[in-house]
Amino acid sequence: MKREEKFMNNKFEKELWEQEFKAAMQRPLSVRIQYSFIRTYKPILDDASYRSFESMADYRQWCETQLPSWLGYGSI
Repeated sequence: MKREEKFMNNKFEKELWEQEFKAAMQRPLSVRIQYSFIRTYKPILDDASYRSFESMADYRQWCETQLPSWLGYGSI
């Protein structure tokens, strides 16, 4: 059984989830959109207001050498 199925099989958990969902749907769209985005500091990327590169190859090289791999900007 999947984790989600186990969660939904618990009647109390399911009712709680449904109550939270209904409450969220009562909020205005602007509030729901505001809560849907999580602001996370991204090292190096957030440290400068902008960067420019001569070519896409330069940009990719910079990403490979400067950014942590967990940000997902590296090549595979």
